[in-house]
Amino acid sequence: MVLDNHFRPARDFLDQLTGVQNTVEFLVLLAIIVMTHQWMTTPSPVQPPQEEEEPDPPRNFTMEQLKYFDGTKDEKSDEDKPVYLSVNGQVFDVTDGKDFYGPDGPYSNFAGHECGVALAKMSFDTEHLDDLEGCAALPPSEKCELEGWIEKFTYYRPYPIKGRLVPDAVLKPLADRELSKEELAKHNGSQETKIPEGYATAPIYLGAGDKVYDVSFGGVTFYGPEGGYHRFAGKDASRALAKMSFEPEDVENTSIDDLEDKQKKILDDWIATFGVKKKYPVVGKLKK
Repeated sequence: MVLDNHFRPARDFLDQLTGVQNTVEFLVLLAIIVMTHQWMTTPSPVQPPQEEEEPDPPRNFTMEQLKYFDGTKDEKSDEDKPVYLSVNGQVFDVTDGKDFYGPDGPYSNFAGHECGVALAKMSFDTEHLDDLEGCAALPPSEKCELEGWIEKFTYYRPYPIKGRLVPDAVLKPLADRELSKEELAKHNGSQETKIPEGYATAPIYLGAGDKVYDVSFGGVTFYGPEGGYHRFAGKDASRALAKMSFEPEDVENTSIDDLEDKQKKILDDWIATFGVKKKYPVVGKLKK
């Protein structure tokens, strides 16, 4: 090539000077190696650590609440719901295993259900779903199988534990009792409150209208010790909710006789949210 011939005297001179043939090619290769090494060893800019989201505090579930978490499309948000299931009362978030437990998975009928007995029996029959009491009546071999599934979900998979499933047989008898102001105050969700057997967290009672709701079934972040509405916990909050007020005179006052129509409508909306949307269980009636 003409260009190569033009530079040949310089190439020959370098070869004679170094005693090495093809000195130019050697120097070019060396430059490439040095630049590559510098690029690979230069530290990248330090990225600020990503803050991990705080996990939700443990919560209690009713059978009806658990059914929502079946991985299907939420009609309001048009997003896929998480996939939860309960094993002997322990509620796991198995969304990462959606290929198995989601709508198209082989275990899809377990989503949103208590499935301890079904897993222990290795059965897909729906008659074995939602039988929490049946877990205690399993024969020894099936109890061993059940413990194996719990161990797998807890330690080998592992799936996040979201809380505990409280059976209807425990909750329904509570709905007809009358609770005084003093009895209501004992269930404010404080750290000193005793957690009943089979619950994930202490009950948090809140009065609205003539009913008492246990808002620990999904409302711990709002009404628990760290929540913005904790001042309502263990109280008849009817007046404060109706007036959308945090003022002590409204929080401590249980009278709603002087409420305006607009405020009564707001209270009715809160009651509908507690009972219909959130599905908090009714655990008593307010003693007036």
